[in-house]
Amino acid sequence: MLTISHGHRRGFLKIGTAAFGGLTLSSLLEARAASGGSFLRDRAVVVLNLQGGPTQFETFDPNMQAPREIRSITGEIPTALPGVTFGGTLPKMAAVADSLAVIRSYRHGISSHGPAAMHVMAGGNPTGAQMGSIYSRIAGLTDPQSGMPRNMLVTAHAVGDEFKKKKLYTNVGRLSQTGTLPDVYRPFDPSAGGEIVDNMKLRIARNRLDDRRGLLTGLDSLRRQYSDTGLADASGRFQQQAFDVLLKGVARAFDLGQESPETLARYDTSMMETTDAVKKRNSYGAMFSPVALGRQMLFARRLVESGCGFVTVGNGGWDMHGGGKEFRVDDGLATLLPAVDKAASAFIEDIEQRGLSEKILFVITGEFGRTPRINKNGGRDHWGNLCTLAFAGGGLKTGQVVGRSDRTGSRPGSQPISSGQVLSTIMHSLFDIGQLRVQADLPKELEQIVVNQQPIAELF
Repeated sequence: MLTISHGHRRGFLKIGTAAFGGLTLSSLLEARAASGGSFLRDRAVVVLNLQGGPTQFETFDPNMQAPREIRSITGEIPTALPGVTFGGTLPKMAAVADSLAVIRSYRHGISSHGPAAMHVMAGGNPTGAQMGSIYSRIAGLTDPQSGMPRNMLVTAHAVGDEFKKKKLYTNVGRLSQTGTLPDVYRPFDPSAGGEIVDNMKLRIARNRLDDRRGLLTGLDSLRRQYSDTGLADASGRFQQQAFDVLLKGVARAFDLGQESPETLARYDTSMMETTDAVKKRNSYGAMFSPVALGRQMLFARRLVESGCGFVTVGNGGWDMHGGGKEFRVDDGLATLLPAVDKAASAFIEDIEQRGLSEKILFVITGEFGRTPRINKNGGRDHWGNLCTLAFAGGGLKTGQVVGRSDRTGSRPGSQPISSGQVLSTIMHSLFDIGQLRVQADLPKELEQIVVNQQPIAELF
């Protein structure tokens, strides 16, 4: 059952839960006991990445005073915040707007898919590593209490075989780059293979546990060859605690069937299939149906409840140029926006009702925005000068709009918010930066990224 190939990450994962508990857990427990772990807040982050570039006009900045060819084609709807409107097909998100901090002046200036996507996921940091990888480099690869990976990626393929059969789009590479960090910090993708998730259930006879204990010892040693964390060798007491984690069955978080029918219905977006007419007109219709998004968001909530600290949810289809094979703004948003409206609002309400709003920071963004003017094909093109961004929870000051766009929705009309500020805002939510500065022995490049950046001041 065990396959270890140096430099090949899936080889590590084939030993199942032991891979997550054993590779870092013993040394993490000892290090946290020594330091008190006081720089690590009891927080988690869920990023909903709207892949392809979500339009700012039809989401959170309708700009209805602009000419017809610029302003939101879905109109606007009043929100729970007096005087603030959202795009007309976001009624559920409008109702929870008092739980949101909407940023209307986020700009990075990159209008090419690959560079923009990686820039946003990395928060513009010079290592090129996505934010979850930076978090797990500092906090550790696994949660010491549950053995859950600290950095995970949830695609449509992760939440049901029916979505794999549909071949729904996911660009894992753009959401999971580690840049100059070792590959071991790449987010764990549960859709990588059923055997990995099945092995996490630790289906093993009691008379084989001694063998698994020896395996854990060997994996700790192997992990130290690959990690640059510099943690001390594990003592017997922490080795025992790490081994005990293996018996907790972290795969329970993967079983959405444990949720009530009411909760499943609350998140359900399976009915939001693109129409046959849209599928016939272009190839995007079948690839970018948002039918799995509700389950993805519910899965994300279960993961953070089980100890994961950073979850990225990928939702594709937002590249709406129009033309032969691509969505127009009207037919693309007809299914994508209602799905986000239902799934994202359900997530926000769910974590509030569970008393988790302070614990979970929810971020909605994408690689860039869309052009102010609708093109001749009925689409909006790439636009890096104004990008969609909203926060909820995580101890931030919500119930507000930060910044403003100019009169045509083209650029920030106030001080621009940068990707570095987005990264810093997330890291300030996850870490006590003052304690981190004193306690953590960080490489200089990470110290510059995490400690010395300035967050979005209005959110603190």
